[in-house]
Amino acid sequence: MEDYIQYEASDGVATITLNRPDRRNAQNQEFLEQLNAAWERAAADDTARVILLRANGPHFSAGHDITPRAPGDTGPTIMETIPETGLLGLYQWEAKHYLGFSRRWRDIPKPSIAAVQGACIAGGLLLAWPCDLIVAADNARFSDPVVLMGIGGVEYHGHTWELGARKAKELLFTAKPIDAVEAERRGMVNRVVPVAELDAASRTLAIEIAQMHPHALAMAKRAVNQTLDIMGQHTALQACFDIHQLGHASAYAQSGQFVLTGLKGMKAKIA
Repeated sequence: MEDYIQYEASDGVATITLNRPDRRNAQNQEFLEQLNAAWERAAADDTARVILLRANGPHFSAGHDITPRAPGDTGPTIMETIPETGLLGLYQWEAKHYLGFSRRWRDIPKPSIAAVQGACIAGGLLLAWPCDLIVAADNARFSDPVVLMGIGGVEYHGHTWELGARKAKELLFTAKPIDAVEAERRGMVNRVVPVAELDAASRTLAIEIAQMHPHALAMAKRAVNQTLDIMGQHTALQACFDIHQLGHASAYAQSGQFVLTGLKGMKAKIA
Protein backbone atom coordinates (compact mmCIF):
# COMPACT_ATOMS: atom_id res chain seq x y z
CA MET A 1 0.00 0.00 0.00
CA GLU A 2 1.35 3.42 -0.93
CA ASP A 3 2.12 5.86 1.88
CA TYR A 4 0.05 8.73 0.52
CA ILE A 5 -0.19 10.56 3.84
CA GLN A 6 2.48 11.28 6.45
CA TYR A 7 1.87 12.14 10.11
CA GLU A 8 4.13 13.74 12.70
CA ALA A 9 3.44 15.48 16.01
CA SER A 10 5.74 17.82 17.92
CA ASP A 11 5.58 21.16 19.74
CA GLY A 12 1.82 20.79 20.17
CA VAL A 13 1.27 20.54 16.40
CA ALA A 14 0.07 17.49 14.44
CA THR A 15 1.41 17.82 10.91
CA ILE A 16 -0.44 15.95 8.16
CA THR A 17 1.43 15.86 4.86
CA LEU A 18 -0.05 15.01 1.46
CA ASN A 19 2.54 12.71 -0.06
CA ARG A 20 1.69 11.91 -3.68
CA PRO A 21 3.80 14.59 -5.38
CA ASP A 22 4.34 12.58 -8.58
CA ARG A 23 0.59 12.91 -9.25
CA ARG A 24 0.35 16.46 -7.89
CA ASN A 25 -1.32 15.02 -4.78
CA ALA A 26 -4.34 13.90 -6.76
CA GLN A 27 -6.80 12.01 -4.58
CA ASN A 28 -7.83 8.40 -5.09
CA GLN A 29 -9.86 6.42 -2.57
CA GLU A 30 -6.86 5.14 -0.63
CA PHE A 31 -5.44 8.67 -0.44
CA LEU A 32 -8.69 10.01 1.01
CA GLU A 33 -9.07 7.19 3.52
CA GLN A 34 -5.49 7.59 4.70
CA LEU A 35 -6.03 11.34 4.98
CA ASN A 36 -9.20 10.89 7.02
CA ALA A 37 -7.38 8.43 9.30
CA ALA A 38 -4.67 11.04 9.85
CA TRP A 39 -7.25 13.69 10.76
CA GLU A 40 -8.88 11.28 13.21
CA ARG A 41 -5.47 10.47 14.68
CA ALA A 42 -4.73 14.17 15.14
CA ALA A 43 -8.12 14.72 16.77
CA ALA A 44 -7.37 11.97 19.31
CA ASP A 45 -3.71 12.91 19.85
CA ASP A 46 -3.46 14.51 23.30
CA THR A 47 -0.05 15.95 22.46
CA ALA A 48 -1.48 17.96 19.55
CA ARG A 49 -3.43 21.18 20.03
CA VAL A 50 -3.29 22.37 16.41
CA ILE A 51 -3.49 20.48 13.11
CA LEU A 52 -1.31 21.60 10.21
CA LEU A 53 -2.13 20.29 6.73
CA ARG A 54 0.66 20.64 4.17
CA ALA A 55 1.77 18.97 0.94
CA ASN A 56 4.97 17.59 -0.52
CA GLY A 57 5.90 18.68 -4.04
CA PRO A 58 5.28 21.86 -6.01
CA HIS A 59 1.46 21.65 -5.82
CA PHE A 60 -0.96 21.33 -2.91
CA SER A 61 -3.48 19.15 -4.76
CA ALA A 62 -4.70 18.71 -8.34
CA GLY A 63 -8.02 17.41 -7.01
CA HIS A 64 -9.72 14.08 -7.59
CA ASP A 65 -7.77 11.47 -9.54
CA ILE A 66 -10.10 10.69 -12.44
CA THR A 67 -7.33 10.08 -14.97
CA PRO A 68 -6.43 6.60 -16.26
CA ARG A 69 -4.05 4.56 -14.15
CA ALA A 70 -0.45 5.66 -14.71
CA PRO A 71 2.30 3.08 -15.41
CA GLY A 72 3.52 1.67 -12.12
CA ASP A 73 0.70 3.27 -10.10
CA THR A 74 -0.72 0.73 -7.67
CA GLY A 75 -3.52 2.92 -6.34
CA PRO A 76 -6.94 2.73 -7.99
CA THR A 77 -8.39 5.84 -9.56
CA ILE A 78 -11.62 7.42 -8.38
CA MET A 79 -13.58 6.10 -11.34
CA GLU A 80 -12.30 2.57 -10.64
CA THR A 81 -13.47 2.66 -7.05
CA ILE A 82 -16.95 4.16 -7.45
CA PRO A 83 -19.46 1.36 -6.82
CA GLU A 84 -21.16 -0.08 -9.89
CA THR A 85 -24.61 0.58 -8.48
CA GLY A 86 -25.61 3.51 -10.64
CA LEU A 87 -26.28 7.04 -9.48
CA LEU A 88 -27.35 5.98 -6.00
CA GLY A 89 -24.01 4.25 -5.45
CA LEU A 90 -22.17 7.32 -6.71
CA TYR A 91 -24.22 9.55 -4.39
CA GLN A 92 -23.43 7.37 -1.39
CA TRP A 93 -19.71 7.13 -2.24
CA GLU A 94 -19.33 10.89 -2.70
CA ALA A 95 -21.44 11.64 0.38
CA LYS A 96 -18.91 9.68 2.46
CA HIS A 97 -15.56 10.43 0.79
CA TYR A 98 -16.10 14.02 -0.33
CA LEU A 99 -18.78 15.95 1.55
CA GLY A 100 -18.65 13.65 4.57
CA PHE A 101 -14.90 13.72 5.09
CA SER A 102 -14.67 17.47 4.48
CA ARG A 103 -17.43 18.22 6.99
CA ARG A 104 -15.81 15.93 9.56
CA TRP A 105 -12.47 17.72 9.21
CA ARG A 106 -14.15 21.11 9.42
CA ASP A 107 -15.83 20.21 12.71
CA ILE A 108 -12.88 18.63 14.56
CA PRO A 109 -12.59 20.83 17.68
CA LYS A 110 -8.88 21.55 17.31
CA PRO A 111 -7.79 24.56 15.20
CA SER A 112 -6.45 23.62 11.79
CA ILE A 113 -4.24 25.38 9.26
CA ALA A 114 -3.77 24.57 5.58
CA ALA A 115 -0.43 25.53 3.99
CA VAL A 116 -1.07 25.81 0.25
CA GLN A 117 1.48 26.13 -2.56
CA GLY A 118 1.10 25.89 -6.33
CA ALA A 119 -2.17 24.54 -7.68
CA CYS A 120 -5.19 23.88 -5.49
CA ILE A 121 -7.70 22.61 -8.03
CA ALA A 122 -11.32 21.48 -7.61
CA GLY A 123 -11.09 18.59 -5.12
CA GLY A 124 -8.06 20.32 -3.61
CA LEU A 125 -10.47 22.93 -2.30
CA LEU A 126 -12.21 20.15 -0.32
CA LEU A 127 -8.96 19.73 1.61
CA ALA A 128 -8.14 23.41 2.19
CA TRP A 129 -11.56 24.94 2.83
CA PRO A 130 -12.44 22.80 5.88
CA CYS A 131 -9.35 24.15 7.64
CA ASP A 132 -9.83 27.10 9.98
CA LEU A 133 -6.94 29.13 8.58
CA ILE A 134 -5.15 29.11 5.23
CA VAL A 135 -1.58 30.29 4.71
CA ALA A 136 -0.82 30.54 0.99
CA ALA A 137 2.46 30.72 -0.83
CA ASP A 138 2.77 33.58 -3.27
CA ASN A 139 2.61 31.07 -6.14
CA ALA A 140 -0.65 29.50 -4.96
CA ARG A 141 -3.67 29.52 -7.25
CA PHE A 142 -7.15 28.26 -6.54
CA SER A 143 -9.61 27.01 -9.16
CA ASP A 144 -12.70 24.90 -9.73
CA PRO A 145 -12.88 24.20 -13.48
CA VAL A 146 -15.38 21.33 -13.36
CA VAL A 147 -18.06 23.28 -15.25
CA LEU A 148 -15.95 22.19 -18.24
CA MET A 149 -16.96 18.63 -17.33
CA GLY A 150 -20.68 19.35 -17.10
CA ILE A 151 -20.65 19.67 -13.29
CA GLY A 152 -21.68 22.85 -11.47
CA GLY A 153 -18.97 22.80 -8.80
CA VAL A 154 -17.17 20.48 -6.42
CA GLU A 155 -18.96 18.45 -3.79
CA TYR A 156 -18.13 20.65 -0.77
CA HIS A 157 -19.63 23.82 -2.19
CA GLY A 158 -17.93 26.44 -0.07
CA HIS A 159 -17.50 28.87 -2.95
CA THR A 160 -20.08 31.49 -1.91
CA TRP A 161 -19.03 31.39 1.74
CA GLU A 162 -15.35 31.68 0.91
CA LEU A 163 -15.45 34.27 -1.87
CA GLY A 164 -18.82 35.99 -1.93
CA ALA A 165 -21.54 35.40 -4.52
CA ARG A 166 -20.22 37.30 -7.54
CA LYS A 167 -16.62 36.11 -7.28
CA ALA A 168 -17.84 32.57 -6.72
CA LYS A 169 -19.85 32.77 -9.93
CA GLU A 170 -16.87 34.14 -11.84
CA LEU A 171 -14.65 31.33 -10.54
CA LEU A 172 -17.17 28.73 -11.73
CA PHE A 173 -18.36 30.38 -14.95
CA THR A 174 -14.87 31.07 -16.36
CA ALA A 175 -12.93 28.09 -14.91
CA LYS A 176 -10.04 30.53 -14.34
CA PRO A 177 -7.97 30.41 -11.14
CA ILE A 178 -7.58 33.18 -8.60
CA ASP A 179 -4.15 33.86 -7.19
CA ALA A 180 -3.10 34.04 -3.57
CA VAL A 181 -3.25 37.83 -3.37
CA GLU A 182 -6.83 37.91 -4.65
CA ALA A 183 -7.76 35.06 -2.32
CA GLU A 184 -6.39 37.01 0.63
CA ARG A 185 -8.24 40.14 -0.46
CA ARG A 186 -11.47 38.15 -0.55
CA GLY A 187 -10.87 36.73 2.92
CA MET A 188 -10.40 33.14 1.76
CA VAL A 189 -6.71 33.19 2.73
CA ASN A 190 -5.38 34.57 6.02
CA ARG A 191 -1.91 35.50 4.83
CA VAL A 192 0.41 35.19 1.82
CA VAL A 193 4.12 34.41 2.18
CA PRO A 194 6.98 33.65 -0.23
CA VAL A 195 6.87 30.02 -1.28
CA ALA A 196 10.29 29.38 0.30
CA GLU A 197 8.88 30.53 3.66
CA LEU A 198 5.58 28.65 3.56
CA ASP A 199 6.51 25.75 5.82
CA ALA A 200 8.25 27.94 8.38
CA ALA A 201 5.48 30.56 8.43
CA SER A 202 2.65 28.07 8.75
CA ARG A 203 4.43 26.09 11.47
CA THR A 204 5.27 29.25 13.41
CA LEU A 205 1.60 30.21 13.33
CA ALA A 206 0.57 26.71 14.43
CA ILE A 207 3.01 26.74 17.37
CA GLU A 208 1.79 30.20 18.38
CA ILE A 209 -1.83 29.02 18.46
CA ALA A 210 -0.84 25.83 20.30
CA GLN A 211 0.19 27.97 23.29
CA MET A 212 -3.44 28.94 23.87
CA HIS A 213 -5.75 27.05 26.23
CA PRO A 214 -7.13 24.02 24.33
CA HIS A 215 -10.66 24.31 25.73
CA ALA A 216 -10.78 28.00 24.88
CA LEU A 217 -9.60 27.22 21.35
CA ALA A 218 -12.29 24.58 20.93
CA MET A 219 -14.98 26.94 22.22
CA ALA A 220 -13.80 29.76 19.96
CA LYS A 221 -13.84 27.46 16.94
CA ARG A 222 -17.27 26.11 17.78
CA ALA A 223 -18.66 29.62 18.26
CA VAL A 224 -17.58 30.68 14.78
CA ASN A 225 -18.65 27.44 13.10
CA GLN A 226 -22.01 27.48 14.87
CA THR A 227 -22.55 31.06 13.72
CA LEU A 228 -21.90 30.01 10.12
CA ASP A 229 -24.31 27.11 10.51
CA ILE A 230 -27.01 29.37 11.99
CA MET A 231 -26.51 31.52 8.88
CA GLY A 232 -27.24 28.40 6.82
CA GLN A 233 -23.86 27.02 5.82
CA HIS A 234 -24.49 23.43 6.91
CA THR A 235 -27.83 23.25 5.10
CA ALA A 236 -26.47 25.02 2.03
CA LEU A 237 -23.58 22.56 1.70
CA GLN A 238 -26.01 19.63 1.70
CA ALA A 239 -28.37 21.32 -0.76
CA CYS A 240 -25.51 22.14 -3.14
CA PHE A 241 -24.22 18.56 -2.86
CA ASP A 242 -27.62 17.36 -4.05
CA ILE A 243 -27.49 19.85 -6.94
CA HIS A 244 -24.02 18.51 -7.76
CA GLN A 245 -25.51 15.06 -8.23
CA LEU A 246 -27.79 16.43 -10.96
CA GLY A 247 -24.63 17.14 -12.95
CA HIS A 248 -23.66 13.49 -12.70
CA ALA A 249 -27.17 12.43 -13.72
CA SER A 250 -27.13 14.75 -16.73
CA ALA A 251 -23.72 13.49 -17.85
CA TYR A 252 -24.81 9.88 -17.40
CA ALA A 253 -27.97 10.46 -19.45
CA GLN A 254 -25.94 12.03 -22.28
CA SER A 255 -22.88 9.78 -22.37
CA GLY A 256 -23.29 6.82 -20.04
CA GLN A 257 -20.45 8.30 -17.93
CA PHE A 258 -20.71 10.19 -14.66
CA VAL A 259 -18.83 13.19 -16.08
CA LEU A 260 -18.60 14.63 -19.57
CA THR A 261 -15.33 14.36 -21.45
CA GLY A 262 -14.08 17.85 -20.76
CA LEU A 263 -10.72 16.80 -19.37
CA LYS A 264 -8.69 18.05 -22.33
CA GLY A 265 -10.17 21.51 -22.03
CA MET A 266 -9.86 21.43 -18.27
CA LYS A 267 -6.17 20.55 -18.43
CA ALA A 268 -5.60 23.42 -20.83
CA LYS A 269 -7.25 25.77 -18.35
CA ILE A 270 -5.13 24.40 -15.48
CA ALA A 271 -1.90 24.79 -17.43
